[in-house]
Amino acid sequence: MVSRSFLVIIICLSLLTGQAQNKILVFQSDFGLKDGAVSAMKGVAMGVSADLKIFDLTHEIPAFNIWEAAYRLQQTAQYWPVGTVFVSVVDPGVGSQRKSVVLKTKSGYFFVTPDNGTLTLIAESMGIAEIREIDETKNRRQGSSESYTFHGRDVYAYTGARLASGTISFEEVGPKLPARVVTIDYQKPVFENGVIKGDIPILDIQYGNVWTNIDGNTFKQLNVNHGDSVTVTIYHSKQKVYSARLPFETTFSAVAIGKPLAYLNSLLNLSFALNQGSFSAKYKIYSGPDWSVEVKK
Repeated sequence: MVSRSFLVIIICLSLLTGQAQNKILVFQSDFGLKDGAVSAMKGVAMGVSADLKIFDLTHEIPAFNIWEAAYRLQQTAQYWPVGTVFVSVVDPGVGSQRKSVVLKTKSGYFFVTPDNGTLTLIAESMGIAEIREIDETKNRRQGSSESYTFHGRDVYAYTGARLASGTISFEEVGPKLPARVVTIDYQKPVFENGVIKGDIPILDIQYGNVWTNIDGNTFKQLNVNHGDSVTVTIYHSKQKVYSARLPFETTFSAVAIGKPLAYLNSLLNLSFALNQGSFSAKYKIYSGPDWSVEVKK
């Protein structure tokens, strides 16, 4: 009989050597669902192993928007089981010299993607355990060497499926790279002289709410209570486009229909909304690393 301590050692060794893939494969892209691109990627994955459990994060990333791809990975990855393999394909530089990589986080998640800024936020929030460059002589769909514009199907889906299914180990992805990634510059949340600075990484797109990266703990430094108001100033490329006093409330219904408020969203980050309206549309506020915000009491 195998002892319990021996089993613990085996499990620990598997985590260290990248063998903890769990057959879960999650796809993200800017392809949309109007044609067969996403289906082709899933078909390639199923051709590797019919035992895979394949899911979609989203395929509605705006075309070429690497920043939004980075944000959506950070927003959702933490809720998936450890060992999940994410394939993210927002790749305006497809066919160029950008590297195709797999990043393993310190917590044991895997991200298969071009190293073009997509990994900016995952590297910060989850940490880098190791990065490997995809060896396309071994990890590329057979017969695809003459294709230069659909690496999502031929390289990323194929490699992600091989990794998630356990067909290859993390070490077999390819050569190890230095533990750093290409990053996108943005305003991190800081509290200075009674003012919090942050950015607007994303919109709650269905409703037009404006989400900042100012976390609840940073916001608490203003010593604002529910029902108090804060001064919110929003900039686009450092040009002021909005400034107003907003009540800080727990729910949308705390203000009249059509009125604005500040609140903590489901990620416990400071956000702005109109009750039953679109804050983004009304005030022409959008998102990305060139959108920043200042908040003071």
